[in-house]
Amino acid sequence: MEPVPQEDAEKLLSRALAAFSSGEYQAALAQLERALKLQDNPLLHSYLGLCIAKERGQVKKGRELCLASLDLEPENPAHYLNLARVHQAAGDKLLAIDVLRKGMSVGGSDELKALLATLGTRKAPPLSFLSRDHILNKWLGIALSRVGLR
Repeated sequence: MEPVPQEDAEKLLSRALAAFSSGEYQAALAQLERALKLQDNPLLHSYLGLCIAKERGQVKKGRELCLASLDLEPENPAHYLNLARVHQAAGDKLLAIDVLRKGMSVGGSDELKALLATLGTRKAPPLSFLSRDHILNKWLGIALSRVGLR
């Protein structure tokens, strides 16, 4: 078997990222798996983990791949973003916010800021003169949300 040039792996990665950014996770997953056969790269593992979590629902495996990428390149904000998206796909918003904050402390990026802004903002309590944890604020917020007024 003839060795594959480095350019082919880079082309596959760029095609995978283009498919990923347009929301075509199945196509991105196929491209990433092909690129991973050609080149072992932490960035590939990170995006592969996110695609596996989103497309196949294998959140645990996706989380492991993203964490392994973070261990190898802890300064890369893309790994934090992908891990946060895996947590978000799993429905764990608090862990996603925690990972995003860690990513911002390492260096951050515009994508990290944008996702943190959408996940981290909370609506004002219905009764602002009471604390957010007050029982009236909790139940009134739930009731208003169900009615569609909040």
